[in-house]
Order: sequence, then structure tokens, then C-alpha cells
Amino acid sequence: MKIYWDGKSKNIIGDKVKKLRTEKGLTQKGLAEMLQLEGYEFSDLTILRIENGTRFVPDYEVKALSHVFRVNYEYLLD
Repeated sequence: MKIYWDGKSKNIIGDKVKKLRTEKGLTQKGLAEMLQLEGYEFSDLTILRIENGTRFVPDYEVKALSHVFRVNYEYLLD
């Protein structure tokens, strides 16, 4: 697997995840709990790192986030 990193952020969805989370009035811990209830393994630290761009996000996690936010995964990737 080749990882593309521009030296600034390790993902392109962090800003949108933070925007969606705050629009829904959720804390990072609250979002992690919602994901856990859906069967996904996320912690508040995982959410923090995604939002800060310090964590690579695999495709299955993009899919999980789009499911919980009820948005198309392409929205997160644009």
C-alpha cells in the first residue's frame, strides 16, 4: 500500500468530520460512542487524531463515518 502524505495532514476528511460533529452538537467522545454502538471500533482519541489530520483514515472508517453522519462517503472525500 502506498501512502500519500503532503506533510501537513494525513487525511482529507478531518475538517468535514469536525464540521459535521459540531453541527450535530456532539463531542468527540459522543461521536466515538455513536460509532461504537454501530459496531465500529473508534475512541475519542481516534476522532481527535482524524480531525487534527495526524491519523490516516482507511476506507472502512470513511464508510463508518458516512454511515453515522448519514452522508454519502463521497461528501467526506470531496
